[in-house]
Amino acid sequence: MGLFILRRFGVMLLTALCLTFVVFFLTNLYPNLEKLAKTQGNQRMSDEQVANWLENRGYSQPLLVKYGQWLGVAPGFTNTLSDGQVVGSCIRPGVDPENIPTFCGVLQGEWGQSTVFKDDVGAIVSKRLGNTGYLMFWVLVLMIPSALIVGVLAGMKEGSFLDRSLSTFSIITTATPEYVSGVIFIAIFTSSTVGLKWFKGTATSAMDNPTFENFFLPVLTISLYGMGYIARMTRASMTEVMTAQYIRTARLKGVSFPNIVMKHALRNALIAPFTVIMLQFPWLLNGVVIVETLFNYKGFGWALVQAAGNNDIQLLLAISVVSVFVVLFTQLISDIGYVYLNPRIRIS
Repeated sequence: MGLFILRRFGVMLLTALCLTFVVFFLTNLYPNLEKLAKTQGNQRMSDEQVANWLENRGYSQPLLVKYGQWLGVAPGFTNTLSDGQVVGSCIRPGVDPENIPTFCGVLQGEWGQSTVFKDDVGAIVSKRLGNTGYLMFWVLVLMIPSALIVGVLAGMKEGSFLDRSLSTFSIITTATPEYVSGVIFIAIFTSSTVGLKWFKGTATSAMDNPTFENFFLPVLTISLYGMGYIARMTRASMTEVMTAQYIRTARLKGVSFPNIVMKHALRNALIAPFTVIMLQFPWLLNGVVIVETLFNYKGFGWALVQAAGNNDIQLLLAISVVSVFVVLFTQLISDIGYVYLNPRIRIS
């Protein structure tokens, strides 16, 4: 088991390096750098002025050199301009130019400065990640138990009225995009003209003081969309397990139906849904952009939109790195969970 986890960690690191290099390459393409120069300098800059601006600030260095500086394995770039201003990858507000560190990359915990928010990228990412993490927690609390209950109830008796009803409900929730259900919920539950006006709070206020009124609608919107997929997978897996030979043997022995479901069928039926549940973490981290924008909840997805729309390279890189590690870490947990849910995998 320990060797298995160690191998997985090695593959994770190699995959993370490859993916971050691809993202770094795409964000450092010349059109993006040209847009950055004109945004930070002057929109009327000529091509020669853009080239000088990029060269003076180290953006014209070879790609591998810049990637090494960003990682923190190569010395950072520092330059003194003609007006005496000191610029470089390791320059931070309030730091004496004489005390500039040699290495200042991701490995040193330095994510750079945001060109849009004018703040440390690490502080921005941690704050927005905390907002989305709180949203993710309550979405998972509502979504996973509800989806498992719906899937198990539908799969216990295939073809019954309950099965058809719950399966139809699951398909409807999965087929309805978040921006559609979110708009419907806003119109029904918050509108002062035609709505019920049950929820008077806004998701913006939930970032400082989350309550049921200002936080339940975005949680419900995301939960409904993800719940149907998990419920369908659970139902399909449960239906397959309920027709297995050992289930029939348990019935012939006179084991009660609830004990058959809880003690014999449920554990094997959770193998496939477990993978789907683990895939919800990356989706909740980056895939709730529409919901966060719709409800004006400034989380991780909202920061991703702001970074991409405003060409904030350092912030976009940091968000990409966090996303990559969340995906890889959830896949590691999924592989370990397989081992405990299915003994045959452990033996092999």
